[in-house]
Amino acid sequence: MDTLSRLARTIAQRRAADPSHSYVASLHAKGLPQIARKLGEEGVEAAIATLSGDDGELVGEAADILFHLLVALDARDIDFAEVLAELDRREGVSGIDEKANRSA
Repeated sequence: MDTLSRLARTIAQRRAADPSHSYVASLHAKGLPQIARKLGEEGVEAAIATLSGDDGELVGEAADILFHLLVALDARDIDFAEVLAELDRREGVSGIDEKANRSA
């Protein structure tokens, strides 16, 4: 099992934990709007770090956005395996063609 799959499983396990002892549980306790806000915030921070020229900052922000994306998927009861399956489906397909097929 890879790192992201292990993290997704840990997030699912911590969802029902005591919010005072688990960051994941505290996000879930605040609800989907807070989880979405945090995901958006991390996305903006990652975009800014992309332009900052500091590799370490971008690495940290990339980890943050992946973590919060997994929390959002868990909150919507979407298994991370579904995302991996979608990526597998897209493998070898031109990004331009894939995007055009989505709108068709």
